[in-house]
Amino acid sequence: MPADILIAAELRELLPDTPVPAHTVEWLPAEAPTPAGPYVAIVPLLSRRIAEPELDALPQLKVVANCAVGVDNVDLDAANRRGIIVTNTPEVLTEATADLTWALILAVARRLKEGQVLVAEGGWTGWHPTQLLGLELNGSTLGIVGAGRIGQAVARRAAAFAMRILYADVSARPELEAETGARRVSLTQLLEESDVVTLHTPSTAETRGMFDHECFNRMRAGSIFINTARGDLVDEAALLAALDAGKLAGVGLDVFPQEPSVHPALVAHPRVVTLPHIGSATTHTRHAMANLAVRNVRAVLAGEPPLTPVLR
Repeated sequence: MPADILIAAELRELLPDTPVPAHTVEWLPAEAPTPAGPYVAIVPLLSRRIAEPELDALPQLKVVANCAVGVDNVDLDAANRRGIIVTNTPEVLTEATADLTWALILAVARRLKEGQVLVAEGGWTGWHPTQLLGLELNGSTLGIVGAGRIGQAVARRAAAFAMRILYADVSARPELEAETGARRVSLTQLLEESDVVTLHTPSTAETRGMFDHECFNRMRAGSIFINTARGDLVDEAALLAALDAGKLAGVGLDVFPQEPSVHPALVAHPRVVTLPHIGSATTHTRHAMANLAVRNVRAVLAGEPPLTPVLR
């Protein structure tokens, strides 16, 4: 029986031997092009572009089950015109990504990269009262740009640090406000008043490049910038300029515009912590993501509604 389902080969060890009963799987490595053929479903990683050329080559395709919460790799309009269902994996990666966001906040606020280098290179000569002074989070202001599931999870964790919480979002979040004391403000006010700004908005035509020279110039001097959302939300030249001008005390990044390529100036910068897109990288979460993607395929091929459709 020829394969009729394409699944990213990198998910193989996270899934059962027969992920979609009564169907045969072709495991597709990330470096391989998307093949043409009578495939009815594809489970891609975020790095695989699924647009007009790929969809034209897959005339029997019924579902694109993205193994990610984001879907900026999928041309949703092209899929919609063909009646192809697109799904993603929301909720299951919320807590892991919020945890990593806080790992970056703490690492940057307390200058852990600089401290590790000081010890590793033998430059540490002993305790000193003004050595590597960082930002005290207790009582500081946390600004959350995008208060969806992950942004809200980040806000809940801020309670442990007694932080004042501001958020900028297209929608009010009354439950979040009641639970955490968070206050909805304009993006401008958030940037001007926050000690830590963390980005949790999706990549869309409206948000790409939103953090530009103007945004960084509005941020409070000595503040911290964190991005675990999408790399293309940030103008890297503007970010580096803000660092070099002393506007930002530090930066934590898990995502980049041209992944896996990372701007060498960011990697080398002593006050920038760079990670290889590991926001959801826990054993529990990655199993949950892979299995949710496949459950969406099973549902669609069985004629049932998808579990987590991406609405257009």
